[in-house]
Formats: sequence, C-alpha cells, structure tokens
Amino acid sequence: MLTNDVRDLLPIGSVVLLKDAKKKLMIFGVRQTNSKTGQEYDYIGVLYPEGNMGEEIRFLFDHSDIDQIIFKGYDGEERAQFLESLKGYLANK
Repeated sequence: MLTNDVRDLLPIGSVVLLKDAKKKLMIFGVRQTNSKTGQEYDYIGVLYPEGNMGEEIRFLFDHSDIDQIIFKGYDGEERAQFLESLKGYLANK
C-alpha cells in the first residue's frame, strides 16, 4: 500500500530490510511505476551492498513492506524541494 504522505518517504540511499527478507536493499528511487503492470510503488531498490546488477534484480516495494531501516540517506534542501514538487504532481494526477 502506497504511503499517503510523501514526507514519510525515505531518502534515496537509505538501506532497509523488508519483512521476511534476508538481504538488505538500498533505495535508489521513490514513487516508481511497474512498467509491465502499471502498479505504483513507494520505492525501487537494489541489493545492498552489491548495488545495481541489472533490471532483473531491482525490487519495487512500499513503505509498509519495510521491517527495519538500517541507514537513512541524505535529507537536504534539494530533497525538500523535490518532495514539494512530487506532492503537487500527485495532487493533480
């Protein structure tokens, strides 16, 4: 289930462990759409520490799927501006 408030989204670079997972993921994108199904997700991530190893090994997931936040990524002014833009885009969608 998508998070309702974009301010709750974790920053890019955050490392998380999903429920029932054994391997950590690093978030490299927020509010992503599955190109095959059209379903929207809060995040896209890659295995940590391996990183991007191709499209077949990228994971779409929602904030509610996260069991543990291992590391929170950088949260600067640019991100605050991005979240405001994203909030406006989603409101007009």
